[in-house]
Amino acid sequence: MANFYCEYCGYKAGSVQSLTSMSCIRHPLGPNKGKHKLYEGSEKQKYTCKYCGYQIGSIQSLTSMSCIRHPSGPNKGKHAPSL
Repeated sequence: MANFYCEYCGYKAGSVQSLTSMSCIRHPLGPNKGKHKLYEGSEKQKYTCKYCGYQIGSIQSLTSMSCIRHPSGPNKGKHAPSL
């Protein structure tokens, strides 16, 4: 069975439909102000931030931490997974 993840928060769902139908707590517009966004990369042992290169074992952990090289400024946004 395939897993589908949210790019913003790392939420895991069994289908794209169920993932993208629910609100996301880490949506860029604010908590629950938008739906989960499908992470289009493959499942990996470690996920890398596309802004700073930080690596960790889950998308959920990666997206929960602030990024020192975020485009909005140091620690003004969360890490984002690279594909």
